[in-house]
Amino acid sequence: MVDTVDRIIVFTDGAAKGNPGPAGWGSVILTPERQVIELGGGSPHATNNQMELSGVIEALHRLRNTEGHIDIYSDSTYVIRGIREWIRSWKRRGWKTIEGKDVLNRDLWERLDDLVAARGPKAITWHYVRGHTAVPGNERADAIASGFATHGYVELYRGPYSEYTISLTEVPQDSSLPDRKSSSAGKKSAAHSYLSVVDGRPMRHATWPECERRVKGKSGARFKKATSAEDEVEILAKWGFTTDDL
Repeated sequence: MVDTVDRIIVFTDGAAKGNPGPAGWGSVILTPERQVIELGGGSPHATNNQMELSGVIEALHRLRNTEGHIDIYSDSTYVIRGIREWIRSWKRRGWKTIEGKDVLNRDLWERLDDLVAARGPKAITWHYVRGHTAVPGNERADAIASGFATHGYVELYRGPYSEYTISLTEVPQDSSLPDRKSSSAGKKSAAHSYLSVVDGRPMRHATWPECERRVKGKSGARFKKATSAEDEVEILAKWGFTTDDL
């Protein structure tokens, strides 16, 4: 719980029904002046990751002339790891992944990179929020994103925090990213699951033979072993999906 608001607090989220499909993004901003600004929008056809990025981009764009340190809370490991870790390597390789493929959503990543650079990297702190863990700000951002994805419209609040019915200072004590599970030296990592994508549809498999049967002989098929639930989330994020798509 944050007792005073001496920084700008931002919660963001994205949603896509079908991934890609009807999609939406939502952001909730609390300023040091104790004003609340809700933002949201949608797209008839987008991925969850595109909407996760859009929520952060639109919040930072709205705050471009507002001074102060920003604490951004997101349940997207794709966004947080991307802006904190991956983007430097992408740019160094000419916006290519380590496998030599084009980085997905490059246009959005470039916009986010420009906004972060304009403010200064040290002026933003990125916090990971585990989704659907009853953090009020995260739940509200999710509701806005889902509302725009399903209905195309959500009534957005702008006004004093004293009249806002949702707590935005109730933030998780631990907002670190999930640890990447590493195997012991010389030992092969145990499989948590096997993931595959065939014809744009992801699937989780309990065993390798089951996964192999699905991908064998399929043009453009992708597959990978996940060593933990967190690893599964990261693999899917890199492919443009979330566990909701399984």
